[in-house]
Amino acid sequence: MKPIRRKAATAGALAVLALGGTLAATAPASAATAGAYNGACGAGYEVFTSTPVMSSQRTVAATTYVAYSSADRQWCAVTVRSTPGARVFMEVTLDTWPTSTTPARDAGSYTAFAGPVYKDLPEPGRCMTWSGSIDLYYNSDRGLCP
Repeated sequence: MKPIRRKAATAGALAVLALGGTLAATAPASAATAGAYNGACGAGYEVFTSTPVMSSQRTVAATTYVAYSSADRQWCAVTVRSTPGARVFMEVTLDTWPTSTTPARDAGSYTAFAGPVYKDLPEPGRCMTWSGSIDLYYNSDRGLCP
């Protein structure tokens, strides 16, 4: 093989490998983001915290995301299933603690996520609580105290 052809063949092989590497790198990334926060709260809401809903010690069945909008001065919560599939009972709740006023709650049979639900900033001395469930698995947390 002449040196020019060898260089062209090598360059072509490197280009194919580079393209293959790019495609391989993008496929797992999109698979890894399945079940991530889906923007359901709307424009201007940024995720502040999240709480996993575990179906075993190592398996996250869903995640409850809590987001905040400084423009709207509201909290939002949504429970997102790790792997969308057949309809299953899902729930998300957002409330205040230590005394509950009126919880914002969405529950039903969903394929991907429950919510969003919204609450105004809590009054001084109160904190936000949130919970999420999928099937018979549940988790809750509290915090976000002004």
